[in-house]
Amino acid sequence: MGKDVIIACDFDSAQKTLDFLDKFKGKKPFVKIGMELYYAAGPSIVKAIKERGHKIFLDLKLHDIPNTVKKAMTVLSELGVDMCNVHAAGTKRMMSAAIEGLTRPDGTRPLLIAVTQLTSTDEQTMHDDLLIGEPLDKVVMHYARNAMDAGLDGVVCSPLEAGKVHGVCSDKFVTVTPGIRFAGGDVGDQKRVTTPQMAKELGSDYIVVGRPITAAEDPVAAYERCVAEFVG
Repeated sequence: MGKDVIIACDFDSAQKTLDFLDKFKGKKPFVKIGMELYYAAGPSIVKAIKERGHKIFLDLKLHDIPNTVKKAMTVLSELGVDMCNVHAAGTKRMMSAAIEGLTRPDGTRPLLIAVTQLTSTDEQTMHDDLLIGEPLDKVVMHYARNAMDAGLDGVVCSPLEAGKVHGVCSDKFVTVTPGIRFAGGDVGDQKRVTTPQMAKELGSDYIVVGRPITAAEDPVAAYERCVAEFVG
């Protein structure tokens, strides 16, 4: 499995997204479609980006009762995305149901990964707001094992936890890591962050990069810098 940089296309319209991707002449970066864009533009933006030849991570973080998640995944499986996700906190049963719904009649399906703890959440917040008393690192590893046991392909976690997840679950268990900033860059609302180079050293398989690329003066140059630092 090769490493890759996923650009978080967190725009509020299809036109802004397509205009942004037009800058990448001859390049087809892996892109993430999150809640903002999907809720603004719907399934049609997924199809439009797919038709341009991009791989897509559909980042909707489903978290509901198992039957609802299964039915939603059945619908999403028809969009032709390459990766999608659920919240690991939804339980093993919900994650197993998600796999069932996502798997097409011919047995194929996108990669399915589970969010462990958001990179905007630190240990104190987890304790105070979520009343989870265990250490953050222990919670992330427990959620990762649950995801693996449910048949998922990997997890979303901080780069700081990627190597430990591989140690607990195996090197083939995919780690998708947001919270990436260039050295000296603004961390925004992220709390557990690293540079692309550090994420590579820590064992991330995919990094998800938003504002450092999308808000850059030269987004293509910023993307190429990410690739150079992370993929080499």
